[in-house]
Amino acid sequence: MSAGVVNPPQERNKSATRLRPQPQSSEYKTMPSLLVIDDDRLVCALTRKSLGSIADVETAATAAEGLEKLRAGDFDAVLLDIQLPDQNGLAVYCEIREHDRRIPVIFMTIEAASNTAIEAMQLGAFDYIAKPLAVDPLRDLVEKAIEQRQISSVPVAISADDENSDTSAELFIGRSPAMLDVFKAIGKVAKQDVPILVRGESGTGKELVARALYQYSRRSDEIFLAVNCAALPDNLLESELFGHEKGAFTGAESRRIGKFEQCNGGTLFLDEIGDMAPSVQAKVLRVLQDQRFERVGGNKELKTDVRIIAATNRPLERMVEDGDYREDLLYRLNGVTIELPPLRDRLSDVPSLIQFFLSRAKREFSKPDLEGLSPDAVDLLTAYDWPGNVRQLRAVIRRCVLDTVMPVITPDGLPREVTGVTARNRATTATQAAVAGAGLPVLVRELLDKGSTNLYAEATQYMERYVIAEVLRETNGNQSQAAEILGITRGKLRDRITSFRIVLKNDVEVEAGA
Repeated sequence: MSAGVVNPPQERNKSATRLRPQPQSSEYKTMPSLLVIDDDRLVCALTRKSLGSIADVETAATAAEGLEKLRAGDFDAVLLDIQLPDQNGLAVYCEIREHDRRIPVIFMTIEAASNTAIEAMQLGAFDYIAKPLAVDPLRDLVEKAIEQRQISSVPVAISADDENSDTSAELFIGRSPAMLDVFKAIGKVAKQDVPILVRGESGTGKELVARALYQYSRRSDEIFLAVNCAALPDNLLESELFGHEKGAFTGAESRRIGKFEQCNGGTLFLDEIGDMAPSVQAKVLRVLQDQRFERVGGNKELKTDVRIIAATNRPLERMVEDGDYREDLLYRLNGVTIELPPLRDRLSDVPSLIQFFLSRAKREFSKPDLEGLSPDAVDLLTAYDWPGNVRQLRAVIRRCVLDTVMPVITPDGLPREVTGVTARNRATTATQAAVAGAGLPVLVRELLDKGSTNLYAEATQYMERYVIAEVLRETNGNQSQAAEILGITRGKLRDRITSFRIVLKNDVEVEAGA
């Protein structure tokens, strides 16, 4: 996750108010933890083997044993069987909710249409999966659950001094007037039960703003869920948000509870809301207006009580003019707007951000001998434009700490984009970029000669394909690293790889005609 971090100026320290994070375990976990409660030994063995690479898996054969381990440990998600020898799964779920409302619980059931599982979803369970368990869907579901746990559980601290900051918390760090305005806006609207639109470039920390709004709201004890609207096809996004009835479409073998129903009483974060299809926009507008909706394929009107926080990096006003976005939805979302500044507009915050990310990476990667960065390295980092914003800075610091074998990181340990491109040589960068993407001027000329009426979209697609292909070459086809560098989700990257017909072989290639 990205962080956009807050340390008011030193002269304000005495008067600054610290928003204290909630208690955390003193032990720093480098691996998420998963609790599996099931009396089937085969299920326990399967989960250990298939999920061991993404989480520390603990198992329990009874409800009593599972609840005892849950209370004694620190788990990021729970896999829970519906039928246990000593207690019903729904009753166990209610006890888990009493212990920790934010922990995602995934039910395992023999029947996908189990009424108990559906009832649990309506009460706020994360999801359910049918037995026998399929490894890939199980892994994807557990990864999503762990991500949701991290979003809703890690406190967002606004700290007045580095020494007292909680290193287990994500921080907003900033001394610039623009960032102080962001903090003030969060404080003013967090407890107001109104929809919020968070705007800013990719990687500026919009998700952190959403989490801060949730944690300091009156709904902080209820469920928090996040949906990336750009990561799902339109029909799947509609089903994810509103749910569907059995037989609503091909493959809908049972009723599914959507996020609006599941999040009743809580907060729903809609990321990349500018990528939402017009048909889904209309249904979201109705929820914003009336808190009512219908499942896909259903005719029963359902009520919900959910606070929506939306985020986008797209120009919604221009999309309205082009007919790609509903004007009435924009007005509903735009009632309260929080604008996040790009990092290049607050470069004075970079040293504080470096210190924060360096400290966390040193601990995470067990580098006790690491002392820090050399002055030359810091100069390069503070002079760079950071097109990927805070997310890119975090990725660079983590990479440097992971790669270094010396106590001090020097310019030689920084990536090429930082050492070769600084704020002082942007002209050179522009020339290099023009050479690297030399096909763009040719494409633009051809489109002009053809009298194209869609030139902007076609040129933008060319540049996006070029950038994604270059990043994939840089990471040797590693999609997780590429998604982090690009500042997009792995789902969105996979979607772009497919749509741009990028082939991951020994090298990264774009198929002819793409």
